[in-house]
Order: sequence, then C-alpha cells, then structure tokens
Amino acid sequence: MNEKILRALVEAGAIKKIKITAEGSIIFVEAYTGAEAKTAETMKGKLKTWSTLDAAAKWVRALGIGRVYVDLTKWQPEQKKLDI
Repeated sequence: MNEKILRALVEAGAIKKIKITAEGSIIFVEAYTGAEAKTAETMKGKLKTWSTLDAAAKWVRALGIGRVYVDLTKWQPEQKKLDI
C-alpha cells in the first residue's frame, strides 16, 4: 500500500495498528486494518524501506500516527544490505 492510500486510511480511522519491523538489514512498516497486514510500498509498488528506526518512526508520525509497535527480533544492524 503506497503512502497516498495509507494516509487516506489513517484519515478515515481504518488503521488499527502500525508496526515497524526490522529484519536483517532492512526496516519496513506494516499497517493493519484488521487481522491482515499490508506493507508500505513505494509509488512503483516496491517495498518501502528505511535505513534507521528513527527515519521510519518520523515517516509514521508524519502520517498522523502516534503509537507504533516495534519488532526487532530478526534485526541484524551489522548485516550488509544485498541489492537484488
């Protein structure tokens, strides 16, 4: 889901939970409208990623969301990112 759609869902009150997830070397955002999670995507439909937790948190806060869950269980900050 791209930022435009996510912003509209936030304004409509449809987002129930936001989770910032760090896996390996990437950090991404998941939005829940119910039980199903949708990841934030770029306008081109690719996974939107951040290089730092604070950058992801600032982006979420700019959407108007003040509470997030953070999952760091699979985070490897020293791992190099693989560009595929």
